[in-house]
Amino acid sequence: MLLFDKISKKIGDNRARQIGLSTNDSANNKKNRESTMIKPGSRDIKVNMLIAGEELDELQKHTWSMVEAFGLDRRIEQYKGKRPIGFYRWDMDCLIDVLSIALDDPKEYPDHKSSDYLALKNLSEKLRSEYNRNFEE
Repeated sequence: MLLFDKISKKIGDNRARQIGLSTNDSANNKKNRESTMIKPGSRDIKVNMLIAGEELDELQKHTWSMVEAFGLDRRIEQYKGKRPIGFYRWDMDCLIDVLSIALDDPKEYPDHKSSDYLALKNLSEKLRSEYNRNFEE
C-alpha cells in the first residue's frame, strides 16, 4: 500500500491532499504548487520544539515519507537539533501520522523494546501532547 493510501485511509483523502500528499502528477507543476500551498495566516499558531539526539536521528530516517509536505522533509533533514524548530498545525498533522505509521510497521520496528523504537515513540507522544495542548478545542 502506498504511503498516500495509508495516510489518506487514516486521516481522509481531503485532509491528506490539504497537507500536501497527492497522487496527481500535476502537483509537481510549480503553478499548481503555488496555488494549493498552505501558507500560515495571522492566527496560525507556530509550535517550537527542540528535537535532538536519538529522537532526531529516528525522525530523519522517515523524512522520505514526507516528501510532498511543503518542505517539511527538507527542514527536518537539515535540522541539527541545536535550536527549536517551528511546526504549524499541518506540519504536526503530517509528523504524527508518519510516526504512527512507522511505529505500527513490524518490518520497520520488529522489537518494541529497542532504543530506536522507544525514541520514536517518545517523540510521537511529545508531538501529540503539544498538538493537543495547542490545537485541541
